[in-house]
Amino acid sequence: MSTTAYTPRRRHPLRLRRRAGKTATVGVLIILSGIILLPIGWMLTVALKPDTAPVFTIPPQWFPTQYFDFDNFIRTMSDPNRPFGRFILNTLVIFLGNAIGALLSCALAAYAFARMRFRWQERLFWLLIVTMLIPWQALIVPQFLIFDKIGWYGTYLPLIVPSFFGNAFYIFLMRQYMRTIPRELDEAARIDGAGHLRIFWSIILPLSRPVLAVCVVFVFLGTWNDLLGPLIYLVQNDQFTVALGLANAVTRAGTEWNLVMAANLLMMVPPVVVYFLLQRHLIGGIASVGLKG
Repeated sequence: MSTTAYTPRRRHPLRLRRRAGKTATVGVLIILSGIILLPIGWMLTVALKPDTAPVFTIPPQWFPTQYFDFDNFIRTMSDPNRPFGRFILNTLVIFLGNAIGALLSCALAAYAFARMRFRWQERLFWLLIVTMLIPWQALIVPQFLIFDKIGWYGTYLPLIVPSFFGNAFYIFLMRQYMRTIPRELDEAARIDGAGHLRIFWSIILPLSRPVLAVCVVFVFLGTWNDLLGPLIYLVQNDQFTVALGLANAVTRAGTEWNLVMAANLLMMVPPVVVYFLLQRHLIGGIASVGLKG
């Protein structure tokens, strides 16, 4: 009976290098993710601490020595001095106004630049792009003087009405996306007797839902995180937004950091939910922008 000697199978060196490279990449990404999530972990730890527990300790105290106080989240939302429920409603009202204004004005302007032909079209478009170079800090004082003179100080109008006059960045995104839509659809609609408004409303706008979703997400994040605008124009506590309410929760003395961190964690939930709900449209819209010059 003949026997054959068993020889161990050698793995290809290139395959081993690839596997080692993937393992190192995953390890680096895990470490970087941990560093990025470290502040959120500290916020959660502070939000669960009771009122008597120390907050700023060296080294940081990651687990409370007494117990986890989950009532901090309920106390945050039921505080009559800082009604975050009302702050959320105020922010959503401003967001809806900005979203409607931005989508209407920017979509109409983008359609004109993308699907129509008129004199000085390219020059006007590049002039629009140049306006993105103007720092927003340079516009604060003249805008405030204008809104104060017409009696809009102390209202939501200065935070909503400017969105109805377009945004260069959103117009650029929509214009680039609309240029990727085949022009044969416009020609077929014109044969059926449709005009520009009909083509815009029935054909271009429904096909532009991905880029519209991108703009809605940007408008929501900008409104939700905006602190300077409400700080300048809003004067009453029941008008405040989420960002302004969180800023006012921090005082020079006697700040309840556990309640502040609990409020911060709760206010992080809506942007995360919006992102996951519109993630498919968001990624598709960004990936499609710029495919056609």
